[in-house]
Amino acid sequence: MANSRCLLNSLTRQATTFLFRNTYPSLQLFSVSSHFPNPSTPLPIFTRPISAFAQWSHPRYFSSDKQIDHINKIEDEDIDDFEDEEDYESGEEGEDYEGDNASVSSRKKVYTEEEKEAEASDIGYKMVGPLHKEDRVFKPYEPVFAVVQIGSHQFKVSNRDSIFTERLKFCEVNDKLILNNVLLVGSESQTIVGRPTVPGAAVHAVVEEHALDAKVIIFKKKRRKNYRRTKGHRQELTKLRITNIEGIEKPQNLVVEKPSKVS
Repeated sequence: MANSRCLLNSLTRQATTFLFRNTYPSLQLFSVSSHFPNPSTPLPIFTRPISAFAQWSHPRYFSSDKQIDHINKIEDEDIDDFEDEEDYESGEEGEDYEGDNASVSSRKKVYTEEEKEAEASDIGYKMVGPLHKEDRVFKPYEPVFAVVQIGSHQFKVSNRDSIFTERLKFCEVNDKLILNNVLLVGSESQTIVGRPTVPGAAVHAVVEEHALDAKVIIFKKKRRKNYRRTKGHRQELTKLRITNIEGIEKPQNLVVEKPSKVS
């Protein structure tokens, strides 16, 4: 075992000497300057095996072409963004900027009259038209009530009441509406329950305004995760004024005369 190890070491030395003998020429003796006391003394030479990686004189870069292409692509995108910003500041965008706005505006869906009526009936109302000055829609109070459904909400209403619903599409201020989904109608003498709606019953209303509800704060937090999110929301509402309830017999308002004072 020891003989084989010695033989392997000797072969390794011989191979190293053979490989690097012709690669690098042996260093020659340099004459020492006159500063030394004995300039004829040659400079000692220390030789040792040089690493095999010293054969390559040029530097090596361990980077792929994909990374270089990615860096160049990022630089080109930055240059394009900078040029776009300069065009926007100088106002040279012109037709391109206007074309983008036109494309965004064209994305909004345009409803036909049939589509408007179908969607309004799904919500639970029907548009009649704008309110005019000569229309006498507001009547004195009548002891009749009704339960109507608008969207997914139900309201108990009477004549001259005002309610707030979610924003109704295709309605403007001072428009007259008819609420079709009447679930119940009642008075002092009778009550009619629908299955699910009362046939022939309707509630008339007028749009008074479109408003925003009070702000609601939505706060989310995940403990020990450094996660906090705060958002606010204001729901769009429509205010309706009830003008009339149809589909039930209304009691007549009897005028009671006050008795005269006896002297």
